[in-house]
Formats: sequence, C-alpha cells, structure tokens
Amino acid sequence: MTARTARIRRLMPLLAGLPLLLAAADWPRFLGPTRDGISTETGLGKGWPKDGPPVSWKRDLGEGYSGPVVAGNWLIVFHRLGDEEVVEGCKSDTGESAWKRADPTSYHDGFGKGDGPRSTPVIAGQRVYTLGAEGRLLCLNLKTGDKVWEHDLAAEYKPRKGFFGVGTTPLLEGELLLVNVGAKGAGVVAFNAADGKEAWKATEDGASYSSPVAATVDGVRHVFFFTREGLLSLDPKDGAERFRNRWRSRLDASVNAATPVVVGDQVFLSACYGTGAGLFKVHKDKVEEVWKNDESLSSHYDTSIHQDGFLYGVDGRQEEGARLRCVELKTGKVRWTKEGFGCASLICVEGLFIALTEGGDLVQFEANPKEYKEIARASVLGKPCRAPLALANGRLYGRDNKTLICWNLKK
Repeated sequence: MTARTARIRRLMPLLAGLPLLLAAADWPRFLGPTRDGISTETGLGKGWPKDGPPVSWKRDLGEGYSGPVVAGNWLIVFHRLGDEEVVEGCKSDTGESAWKRADPTSYHDGFGKGDGPRSTPVIAGQRVYTLGAEGRLLCLNLKTGDKVWEHDLAAEYKPRKGFFGVGTTPLLEGELLLVNVGAKGAGVVAFNAADGKEAWKATEDGASYSSPVAATVDGVRHVFFFTREGLLSLDPKDGAERFRNRWRSRLDASVNAATPVVVGDQVFLSACYGTGAGLFKVHKDKVEEVWKNDESLSSHYDTSIHQDGFLYGVDGRQEEGARLRCVELKTGKVRWTKEGFGCASLICVEGLFIALTEGGDLVQFEANPKEYKEIARASVLGKPCRAPLALANGRLYGRDNKTLICWNLKK
C-alpha cells in the first residue's frame, strides 16, 4: 500500500455522510476537502521563478479575508464591494464571473481590521453556504446564485458582539450545517442544510474565530468546536455535549481563532494572549492532557498543519511579529524557528508547504523537522493577506483586499 493510498483510507471516515462525492482535486471548504490544510494532488512543480509560479489569470476583487473555494469548474469568492457583501460564482479556469449575489451591509470594524467578510464559503453538491461579517447565513444555488434560504443570526439569536465581526466558517456534517453562533442557549446551532430549518441548538458558549472540525475517534463521531471558552465536543446528531475543556486567555480582549487539529485520537489547540498550546487525548466523554505550555506554538489565527509527527505553524501575535515553527507533536518540543516569517496561510502537498504570508509573499519550503529549508519565495500580493489559500486541479488561488490570482502549479 502506498503512503498516499493509506492516507486516503484514513480520511474516509471524515467524508462519510457528505451529500456529494467530492472530486479528489476539489477544495470546496475552509482548509480543503478534509479540513486539515493537506492536499492529495500530485504532479506539481517544485520551486518557481523569482516572480512566482506562472499566472493563469488575475482579476480585481473586493475587501475581505474569506478564502476562495473550488468544486469542479466552479470557483466561489466572497468579498465586499462598497456597501454590499458579494458572493460570486466564477469559472475556476478563467476567473470569469457567471453570477453575483449582493446583499447590503453596514459592518464597520472598530479596530480597523477590515470591513469585508471573514468566513470562507462551503460548497456541497449544488449548494453554496456563506456567513457574513454581520451574521447573515446564506444558502445559494451553485449554478445560478439564487437564494435557497437565509438566516439573520444576529437578529434571530442575539449573540454577543465579537471584536471583529463574525469570523467562524460553518461545518457541513452529514445533512446538517453547524455554526458557533455564540448566543444564550444557542452557542452552537445546527441547521438542516437542505431547507435551513433549525435542527438543534446547544450550550452557552460564545462565538470564536475558529472553525469546527469533525472526526471519528474509536467509533464515536465528534464535532470539535474551539469556542470562546475552549474546546467543546458535541454529538452531531442532536448536539448532546460529550465533553469540554476550558482553554482561553484571562484577558477579555482576546480571541480563539486557530482551528483544532485532529491527529488520530488526539486534538491540538493553540491560541495567543498568554494562552498557549495543548495536546489532548480524546475519549468518548472526556479529554486527557498530554502536554500544554505557552512556549511551543501559540497561534494568533493561522491553523497549524500536521505532517509525520510534527506540527508546522505560526507562533506569536500578528502585530508583534510572528514566526514560523516546527514542533514535535507528542512532546511540544520546538524543532526549529524561522524568525520574521509573519502570519501565513499554509497548505501541504507532496511533502512540501506553500505559504502565503500576511505581507504578500508566496513561499515554498520543505516539510522537514530537522531544519527550515526554503525552496522558493516571491512577492505576489499586497498587504494584508489574511485569506486562506486554495489548491484545486493544479491551480493555486490566493487573494488580498484588491486582487485574486490563480497560479498554475502543474509541471
């Protein structure tokens, strides 16, 4: 059995219950098809010229930190133009727009961190789901952009206002769309993906900027939320709480933002603001601490990626100058640090990492626990770049607040 075949078999439980059969090369949701930032594509090039990989196309785009997503020939982008949040269906090979859905917005970020949407769309079958900065949850027809259903989460549930608007990305689990709404009695809400009707609601947990993930551990299905309060596991069928583990800063002016990283029967959490990182062994109704500290890998908002027993991620506050690190999963030991790297979106493919830094550099480096080995770097976009990358069918998609670029990575 090849390593790639073994990996696909391990990922099969994550794909169970999805309402469509995903193509291996699709990137239809935040952090990719298996929500871990890892691509199974092959045949991509190593290294690129000083100006970056060949550009297939580029186009103007509005403001926002929402990542592009791709399924088949469809590319969905979510951005702000003037006083409207715009969901746009485009051709993935050319960037040409096929339809647009625009809704008025008055969101203004009080900290000057941008007024566009933060949440990345979800493509499932013939539907697209988006969550705007003010809490507008939309389900649209993938081919036409027509509205299927809608919820105004702020008006309906009255959650506590977040520091930077709504930033979590919903999770599609079976026939349900799960959202960390953050309201009293509705910390997490499950909606029927087909018609938008509320299926269940649970907990009092405040909303975070982290996005949930699902995993099967010892035959038990968990949905892991890193809420404002910490790690929360729910039964996706009915919202019953399996366990919780408080993990947040003593400072009120703080956020949890990185997505939990599930590796086998363990889950890794990371946050800044004096909180730090921790690895926990998952049981049916509890977690057991493996290690925790505030020295290994304290991530402000970027999610780390696991490869062969090591975590690769960004340590440190964005405004204080973050650094790239490799950390041993089982111990938390720092193997190497690349100072001055900055916050960055990461994708791992064929044993190599691709990073788009907040400063607009596209970087390729090895998944190498012994040392940082950079292969290529190019300045490709403007500051700030905070949207996650997408990789589909040999094409890499990245954006800033003005431009979306598609690069061809095929050899």
